Amino acid sequence: MAEEANPFETIRQIAAGACLPRCLHVIVELGVADALGDGPKTTPELATSVGANPDALHRVLRLLSAHGVFELRGSDVSHTPASRLLQANHPQSMRSLARMFGLPINWSPYLELRHTVETGQPASVKTLPGGYWNYFERDSAAAQIFNEAMAAKAQGQVAGIMAAYDFSRFKLIADIGGGRGHLLSAVLKSAPAAKGVLFDLPHVIRDASAIATSRIRLQAGDFFSDALPVSDLYLLMEVIHDWDDEKAALILSAVRRAAPRGATLLLLESIVPDDPAPNFIKTLDIVMLTLLGGKQRSLAEYDELLRKSGFSVARENPTRAGISILEANAA
Repeated sequence: MAEEANPFETIRQIAAGACLPRCLHVIVELGVADALGDGPKTTPELATSVGANPDALHRVLRLLSAHGVFELRGSDVSHTPASRLLQANHPQSMRSLARMFGLPINWSPYLELRHTVETGQPASVKTLPGGYWNYFERDSAAAQIFNEAMAAKAQGQVAGIMAAYDFSRFKLIADIGGGRGHLLSAVLKSAPAAKGVLFDLPHVIRDASAIATSRIRLQAGDFFSDALPVSDLYLLMEVIHDWDDEKAALILSAVRRAAPRGATLLLLESIVPDDPAPNFIKTLDIVMLTLLGGKQRSLAEYDELLRKSGFSVARENPTRAGISILEANAA
C-alpha cells in the first residue's frame, strides 16, 4: 500500500506554499537560467551575474531544487530538464509563461480570494477596477509579457492540435477570438484549399495585421454584440474558459446564429478530469475563477452548454498537448 500523507505536513506545505511560485517568478525575472548557461556555476557567480545577494539566491535555489528546478550541490548550480525550460532560447521555453503568472495583475487578486469564494465574483473586480483585459491596454510592458506567454504556450498546443485533427475537408474556417492567428495560420497551412477569417477585438486585430493575406481575412468585432462570419468550421481556442456559464452560452449562441446548419465547431479547451487526483487543470480553474470569473469545465458540463446553445456534440479528441478538441455540429 502507498504510504498515507502526513496530515500535519499536508496542511503546513499548502499553508506556506505561496513561497514556491514566488521564488520561481523572481528567478525568472532575474534571468538566472540564462545566466547559468550550460553550467555548472556557483551561487556567488550567478549572484554577480544577475545582481542578487549570494546567500538569498542560494536559499531560493535550494527550495526550487527540492522541487526539480535546478540542481544544487553545495554551492554549485546545474540545470535540470525543468530549469532548462526557463531559458529564453529553449525551443519549448516556458520563461514567458512563468513571467506572466508572476505579473502583479495575476498575483494580487489572490489577496482578495475570500471575496470570490463568498460571492462567486472574480477577485479582480476589487484589484483591477478597469477590468482584466483593459489593464493590458494601459500597461504595454505587461501586455508584451502576456502576449509572449500566450504565443509560447500556443506553440506546443497548436502542434498537438495539428497532429490530432484533419482540417483538409473545410473550405472556410473562422477563428473566433483567435488572437494573433497562430492557430489559424497553422490550420490553413495544413489545408491549402481553405481560406480563413480571424475574428477578434479591434486592438487585437490591429496587432495581427501582418498576417493578412489573400487567404486570411481579418475581421474586428465583439462576439457579444457583432455578427460573426459565416463559415464551414469555427475554432474557439481557450475562449470559453474565460467566461461564466451565462456569458459562455451567449458566445456559443452567437456562433450558432452565424453557422449554417451542419457547420462544425471545435472547442479547444483543457477538460477537468473526473478523478480526484491533483491536476493542473484544477489549479487553472481557480485561476480563471479568481481573475476573470471564468471556468474550466468537465466534459459533461461542455456537453450541456453546447446542447443548450444549439449544437449537437460529436466527440472529444484528446491531444498530447494538454488540451482537448471538442467537436460539435450546428443542429
